[in-house]
Amino acid sequence: MKVLLVKITLRALWSHSLKEKRMVVKSIIQKLKNKFNISVAEVDEQDIHQLIVIGIAGVCTASAQVDSTLENIINFIECNTDAEISNIEREDIGTL
Repeated sequence: MKVLLVKITLRALWSHSLKEKRMVVKSIIQKLKNKFNISVAEVDEQDIHQLIVIGIAGVCTASAQVDSTLENIINFIECNTDAEISNIEREDIGTL
């Protein structure tokens, strides 16, 4: 089994308050959890209203499934939020 570990940074230039940011973050996190059955949390920059950093962890059966799942997650984020992906950090972990 392979582990998917990713940190995705999004820029929400239209966000003018932490309240606006939290609404977007809560929505995208819940949608990702429901759609992909993964663990998702806001992991950094909680006090900066135009940056969203989410961490994603999941377990897959093969490397090809990890790649496919990551691609689907990125596409899903791009389609379901107005925030722009600015950075994707992927960490490869060996087999479980």
